[in-house]
Amino acid sequence: MDPDMEKSDVPTRNVTQYDSEELGSSSTIPTSKWLEWFNHIEDLAGIEARGIERVPEEERHKGGAREYMQMMLLWLSANLTANNTTVGILGPLVFGLGFTDAALCASFGGFLGAAGVGFTSMWGPRSGNRTLIVARYFMGYYPSKICYLLNLVIMLGYGMIDCVIGGQILSAVSGGRMTVIVGIIVVAIVTWVVAAFGMRIFQMYERYAWLPQLIVLCIMMGSAGPRFDIHTPSTGSPEQVAASRLSFFSLCMSSGIAWAPSGADYYVYYPANTARWRTFLMTTIGLGFALFITLLLGVGLGTGVATIPSWSAAYDNTPGNLLAAAYDNLNGFGGFCSVIVALGVISNNIPGTYSASLAFQMLGRHGTKIPRFILTCFCVIIYTACALGGRNYLFEIFNNFLPLMGYWIVIWITIMLEEDLIFKRGKQYDWTIWNDRTKLPLGIASGISFLVGWAGAIVGMDQVYYVGPIAKSVAGGCDLGIWLGIGFTCLAYPPLRALELRIVGR
Repeated sequence: MDPDMEKSDVPTRNVTQYDSEELGSSSTIPTSKWLEWFNHIEDLAGIEARGIERVPEEERHKGGAREYMQMMLLWLSANLTANNTTVGILGPLVFGLGFTDAALCASFGGFLGAAGVGFTSMWGPRSGNRTLIVARYFMGYYPSKICYLLNLVIMLGYGMIDCVIGGQILSAVSGGRMTVIVGIIVVAIVTWVVAAFGMRIFQMYERYAWLPQLIVLCIMMGSAGPRFDIHTPSTGSPEQVAASRLSFFSLCMSSGIAWAPSGADYYVYYPANTARWRTFLMTTIGLGFALFITLLLGVGLGTGVATIPSWSAAYDNTPGNLLAAAYDNLNGFGGFCSVIVALGVISNNIPGTYSASLAFQMLGRHGTKIPRFILTCFCVIIYTACALGGRNYLFEIFNNFLPLMGYWIVIWITIMLEEDLIFKRGKQYDWTIWNDRTKLPLGIASGISFLVGWAGAIVGMDQVYYVGPIAKSVAGGCDLGIWLGIGFTCLAYPPLRALELRIVGR
């Protein structure tokens, strides 16, 4: 990576030159002595002091081919991980799909979700703002706070899932000598150390983490691949199989697109002239390729549970044990590979923890007065406690959590696309008003459209806790929440936004 990036990733923050939410315009915020002292300590320690404030162009690093490669490696490292493999397992075990059906749904669903992240990531270099700060230009100042809360749930939820999976694998490798609780704490501590120091250490870690993860996943493929059941077809009537295909496709898409509300967070130090198409392409390739590998491995492992007694015994609702069992014919070396897989979830946990701390700062003016480092610690404590309490119910949480998050993200992205392509086409954005609620959109049209989209998702959802009337009408049941959410939003937003512009003017 360009040496200039290493220098500028940890800018010194002038905490008095800050946009005030209370005043609604560019102003100064009185800062306490303790906060100024803490920020000085952050700078000395090499911790990134910047929070949600916009990165001006003079503080960004130079662009180049190596920086585009860094984009791809970041997403490759963050997603060549065990938590995505457990999503693939659901295809055969929950939806009753055969290997071919599940593999195709996983591949195309994963890449479509990655494309959604590629779209949101383009706004980082373009604006210098974090992803959900950019959301203010589409959702409005106050309605965008709903997105902050929902993204916080996603990032903390994934933190919990990563900790549990990592803890299960470490416990399985140790033969039970290390409990799942201890394993969860180990994963959480390492995540905290890297995420707390901010963008410089985070980018450096993700630059290299993909290589050992890719190696051990390839070894898993060689070890477990010959035992995958690639011949047994999907179960159920043709209508039920079709419904299961779409439901699993949507689930895999949700697994990837869950990163969309954070996609631009890691690119704010890139120059404004960074090519958008390259940003989109490198993000989509890195994330899509990682999902392709991990989801296919999960599908294969899921097909083997029904035919391999040792895998069936290991599974028992603990996916971490199943991943460790994939190396059972490699003896001690297999245990070493399992440890690498377990520690690999840290690569997934770090960016999520980083973005969660930013989401806390976005919630209100008081959040901006708390150093990001402290909020990072708070996030780690929250999802570690949740992981310890929910470690025995991981699959239920995972299966119910992912689709729910996918619903709101596709609704939000639909609003972004329509606003940018229809109403802002050819117009320039003023990125300096990111915190001025008197100049940002009022958000009435987006807020109503968001609720309309949710209404569509609810009537089409097919989950354990609720089945919508439209989903019930499909033979075999089918989760149509994502697609109806998109459709309802597409129809509602343009006329509402046109009316808002005519009456309000912004």
